[in-house]
Amino acid sequence: MGSYHIPVLQKEVLRYLDPKPNQNLIDATIGEGGHALAILERTSPNGKLLGIDWSPEIIENCKLKIKNVKKRTTLVCDNFANLKQVVKRERFPAVSGILLDLGMSSWHLTEAGRGFSFLKNESLDMRYSSQNPLTAEKIVNYWSKSEIEKILREYGEERFAKKIAEKIIEARKSKPIKTTFQLVEIIKKAVPSRYQHQKIHFATRTFQALRITVNDELNNLEKALPQTLEILKPGGRLVVISFHSLEDKIVKNFYRSRSPIESKNIRSSPPFSALGYLKILTKKPIRPQKEEIKINPRSRSAKLRAAMKL
Repeated sequence: MGSYHIPVLQKEVLRYLDPKPNQNLIDATIGEGGHALAILERTSPNGKLLGIDWSPEIIENCKLKIKNVKKRTTLVCDNFANLKQVVKRERFPAVSGILLDLGMSSWHLTEAGRGFSFLKNESLDMRYSSQNPLTAEKIVNYWSKSEIEKILREYGEERFAKKIAEKIIEARKSKPIKTTFQLVEIIKKAVPSRYQHQKIHFATRTFQALRITVNDELNNLEKALPQTLEILKPGGRLVVISFHSLEDKIVKNFYRSRSPIESKNIRSSPPFSALGYLKILTKKPIRPQKEEIKINPRSRSAKLRAAMKL
């Protein structure tokens, strides 16, 4: 792979996932394979790993990374929202642990050429998979002002959502918005000058909102979580790393709804019979240490939550 990849919260992932020799685990967002290789090392000599990613290029890159443990690894190009279906299709046995790292791969930012980064002039695509019909370009050019404002506010938590949506509508009347730099200039005109010199780039939240919308990230997470409980064997562990407050909220609420202790405090707890119980292993989300953030600034917003199937 062209870019150097640093797995986020690697020590913590291994601590809470606790992979042991000969166990079978799933990395449902294999990305650049950092966590997967560490898991395979712990599960030798006969433990198997099922690695899933929605981007075919990521899967091809991973094949090169795992060549030394090829016999113990199954790689599948699919969306983790289809987790149960993938496991059934691949006849992947007795799962002791599942990892969901919801962060975007470095490859998508540096090499994909699909407009994930506002620092490079690329087409406004933002799809993890080319099979997905929706692109960021379609959203900014064809969605209504209220629809654009809504996703910027909800998924980007953008304070200037209304103004940015207005400027997008205004700009596209003259010519279609096709590139990342076009969009950055539009955002720049919509936000106050003081907002342009803060620690977080002024386009970050808009790009985040578009990416989440294009890839239906929150809905996919909500679909995947109940499936993990069906797949895990008793004593199996689920570790989720989120990078966005809305993702973290979904994970936290799912864990609580399946915990015999926590669910007593939740008014409309779903029935346990279908999926089983969870023991929450992390009372509060685990955050990266200062040393890790210094080495890998992208890790700064990571939150890890872990649970065990009872």
